[in-house]
Amino acid sequence: MGRPRKSSPENFIKDIRRKTRRIFTAEQKIMIIMEALRAEVSVSELCRRHNINESQFYKWNKEFLEAGKKRLEGDLTREATSDEVMELKQENTRLKEIVADLVLRYDIVKKSLDLLD
Repeated sequence: MGRPRKSSPENFIKDIRRKTRRIFTAEQKIMIIMEALRAEVSVSELCRRHNINESQFYKWNKEFLEAGKKRLEGDLTREATSDEVMELKQENTRLKEIVADLVLRYDIVKKSLDLLD
């Protein structure tokens, strides 16, 4: 076991802060970030108004932007539905058959031209 914590005024205050720390919901964090994006007040004023540390605000802001970035990247790499995949496979097969037919016709025409020479 570890040593018992010393009971000092600093530790007492830290314990009180830890136990009375405000928990912000995701909606509250988004509202604060959106308020900052409007740029009507400075970030420091905004943080004072909501009684949060600037480093906490910047952490939320970074997480918010990263989540948005990931969501937008997800739109670019959207997965096809199974029906779409099936249609693409059928089209691919049809195109392969057309190419094979054209290659065969090309060979026939080429051989017939060789016979004429």
